[in-house]
Amino acid sequence: MKSMMRYGAVMAVVFAAGLAGCAGHRHRSADRVIVDTKGVDLNAYYRDLDECQQYADDVRVGRRAAGGVVAGAVIGGAVGAIAGNSRTAERAAAVGGVVGGAEGAGSGLRERDRVMKNCLAGRGYRVLN
Repeated sequence: MKSMMRYGAVMAVVFAAGLAGCAGHRHRSADRVIVDTKGVDLNAYYRDLDECQQYADDVRVGRRAAGGVVAGAVIGGAVGAIAGNSRTAERAAAVGGVVGGAEGAGSGLRERDRVMKNCLAGRGYRVLN
């Protein structure tokens, strides 16, 4: 059981580090926001777009991914321990960590997009998606 927890912890740290590296790359929510620009001063729009992107960048995707890895590994390990032996628990912890990390990262990216859209809508732009 002790080796399972150690293995799960190592897998979680390795996966969290990988996801944090990916999440560290600038995810431009602005690239996926479509705004109706008819009658809009484009210079003002691009200023607002940049400011809204800065707010969206405050969402901590790496932290959410890491939290998902840990939670997934713990839950997966517990389910694996109940369902089988220590080997099953190790595998379940690893799979749980991967799934939890992916969900955490996805949640962070969706939150960035939501912040971006709300910011632009709050400044009077008609957000189409």
